[in-house]
Amino acid sequence: MQELGVVHRTITRADKADVKALSAFGVSTIHEAMGRLGLMRPYIRPVYPEAKVCGTAVTVLLQPGDNWMLHVAAEQVQPGDVVVAACTTECEDGFFGDLLATSLRAQGAEGLIIDGGCRDVETLQEMDFPVFSRAINSKGTVKATVGSVNVPVVCANALVNPGDVVIGDVDGVVVVPAARAAEVAAAARAREDNEVAKRQRLAAGELGLDIYSMRDRLTAAGLRYID
Repeated sequence: MQELGVVHRTITRADKADVKALSAFGVSTIHEAMGRLGLMRPYIRPVYPEAKVCGTAVTVLLQPGDNWMLHVAAEQVQPGDVVVAACTTECEDGFFGDLLATSLRAQGAEGLIIDGGCRDVETLQEMDFPVFSRAINSKGTVKATVGSVNVPVVCANALVNPGDVVIGDVDGVVVVPAARAAEVAAAARAREDNEVAKRQRLAAGELGLDIYSMRDRLTAAGLRYID
């Protein structure tokens, strides 16, 4: 349940070894390995092309046009965390810029995922501070209304609990529940190993029609070849 006006100082983070294991894989692989779950909406995009992030979630519930809780969240960040910020209603204002990035990095944050706006993109890229946001927007915000830190949030249609693993790259952002991190990392490894073998067969000229045994199914579906 979402709460307003609360900061939970103690959260259970996913095991560091499992987070490191997940960091080896792309968002698409992890999403498929987890049964096609956990993906944020595709409007959450990296603010610069090389941005990548993997870490444990410190969650923030923001009020529209107000970034107060991002400053509150900075105090709760530990090395290896990713701040995940949702809003009580849709808002694309520029909640986050280079000053907050400097603050979060000093506390050990790996990056930010926000269902809202971000600005100072050129400086963020120079800092190599990964941000995934709903929009790039210069419009400023205020510090007037209390939200919460480290409560469950829904960020771009994905449920994120404090301590979950969040992974972002050019393909999007995926959330892995902390309790499933080891299982999903193992499934992602198996999937990637399988794809290496298939990639070699495809590169050698073998067709997906044969690798995936599609021909009989296509015939049963009514596909006809006409010379």
